[in-house]
Amino acid sequence: MTSMPSLDGEELVRRISRDLADSYDEELEMEIEDHQPLGDWSSHADSSAEKSYRRRYFSELFRLQAELVKLQDWVVETHEKVVILFEGRDAAGKGSVIKRITQRMNPRVCRVVALPAPNDRERTQWYFQRYVPHLPAAGEIVLFDRSWYNRAGVERVMGFCTPEEYEEFYRSVPDFERMLVRSGVRLLKYWFSITDEEQHIRFLGRIHDPLKQWKLSPMDLESRRRWEDYTKAKEVMLERTHMPEARWWVVNAVDKKRARLNCIDHLLKQFPYREVSKPTIVLPERVHHEHYSRQSVPADMVVPEIY
Repeated sequence: MTSMPSLDGEELVRRISRDLADSYDEELEMEIEDHQPLGDWSSHADSSAEKSYRRRYFSELFRLQAELVKLQDWVVETHEKVVILFEGRDAAGKGSVIKRITQRMNPRVCRVVALPAPNDRERTQWYFQRYVPHLPAAGEIVLFDRSWYNRAGVERVMGFCTPEEYEEFYRSVPDFERMLVRSGVRLLKYWFSITDEEQHIRFLGRIHDPLKQWKLSPMDLESRRRWEDYTKAKEVMLERTHMPEARWWVVNAVDKKRARLNCIDHLLKQFPYREVSKPTIVLPERVHHEHYSRQSVPADMVVPEIY
């Protein structure tokens, strides 16, 4: 029989602390990607103000993520149904805030929907039909990384819908969203706003970063050329679909870190959540059997330890 090696108290604390630190390194990896993807960012001169700013950012982010877990537990306990839409120009930072929201949450409770362009069959359906299957059941949170508002933006600007389909969208979307709210869905809509200059800089960053070039599609490049058309389409969208039952919230997203914190803080304040009391968790003793021995894995099945 193989027994588990005993750990003294100090070693146990060290191991647990290391495991916790590893989980927080996920955010550090994303931070490095944001800060300087093309080289060793740590070697660059880093002012004390910048260091202090990043420390405050991480401190607030982890605090807000702990609150998001409380929100998640409350949604499950109260059987709430939550839908959050994230809209904005290309490179506005929608994906990065969604990553931070979901980073510590249970994917069975909180999931992300990012639909591709509709196929030939979907283009013949009722416009909202392909979004409906992704709506939440009780105890679920669904984050839409772009949503049915594609029709008000990219489809309008790029000519992927007819003028009649565009107008029908605006006739239908208020009724659709009011119907969702009446059925018990809590609906939030966020628009991430960046400047012309900021999008230009972020696109250049993607062009020169081989890890991010996949984010730039021909459609994205064309959207850059049609900045003003997108601006007009966005203004119409906000004017025609901002309703008491489903209002828009605009996030100033030029500073990525501030945008993430502000959005998460605002999101949390839209819910009357509370911390759900849970029973104390006690780790049970593992059962040992006298004749059990762990079998060795054949060497040719083991991944080489290069690192």
